[in-house]
Amino acid sequence: MWEKKGLIFRPDKRYCWMQSHAQLPTADHMRGSVYRIYFASRDSLSRSHIGYIEIDINEPHQILKLSEAPILEPGPPGFFDEHGVYPSSVVTFKDTKYLYYVGWSKGAEYPLFYASIGLAQSEDGGCTFQKCSQAPIVERSEYDPCLVTSPWVFIDGDRWRMYYVSGIRWERLLGRLQSYYHIKYAESADGVHWMRQGRVAIEFKSKRESNIARPSVIKADDKFEMWYSYVEGRPYRIGYATSADGVVWQRRDEEAGIDVSESGFDSEMVCYPFVFVREDKRYLLYNGNAFGREGIGLAVYEE
Repeated sequence: MWEKKGLIFRPDKRYCWMQSHAQLPTADHMRGSVYRIYFASRDSLSRSHIGYIEIDINEPHQILKLSEAPILEPGPPGFFDEHGVYPSSVVTFKDTKYLYYVGWSKGAEYPLFYASIGLAQSEDGGCTFQKCSQAPIVERSEYDPCLVTSPWVFIDGDRWRMYYVSGIRWERLLGRLQSYYHIKYAESADGVHWMRQGRVAIEFKSKRESNIARPSVIKADDKFEMWYSYVEGRPYRIGYATSADGVVWQRRDEEAGIDVSESGFDSEMVCYPFVFVREDKRYLLYNGNAFGREGIGLAVYEE
């Protein structure tokens, strides 16, 4: 079971770009037991920017460093990331950090939106990032007609694997648009150019399910494990799946080991998991109510 440690970070409203939320926590190992956790916060116009905190995972409630300015900002009007950017996955390859991020823009009718996957790189250990292109590296396609978002990327041997959220349709229900998205799989030889064949990794399990979001994958003992968020007639919960080859997955949501609390920041929903391993111990970063409005929570896996 996951033992919750509570909120480890709340948005610091002293900064104009951090007026609410700390969404999609994304950890990157820095040194020893110190981790940098990237997150997205919203300004007064609800535009999301990417910043970070640094913590010692052994004393997670003590913030060692907070970025006073965002490391990645929304793009200009008309660009794919005009209304915000979110972190999703960080990969270090040959002294370069690859930050896979989500760029989004508003649709003509609320809550319609468009999302694509962008790439930023850092050559100075993550101190600064530069967007690799003004365009996304993965965008809508015949396999993903509505949106692509929340990629989880890692290098496995000589190939790069990506699990990402694929928007497949919108439906009008009781006069309001409802999104439907699940998790698909892609591969790459260089981390930039991705091959998609419409392979579904995590599929809907019932007609009541509408959204499956933010995959987080680890490989241990030749087995792949994935955590994700899902909506099935109630706000987000965290699900769990396993795979022998990283392609074909079996959902085991009842084994996720974490649910909402009776009260507090995660009493209504738990979402956007990020799982990582340090010295054989598993850690889970996640968001709670209102998609991370109050900040970032932490849980530790206890046998």
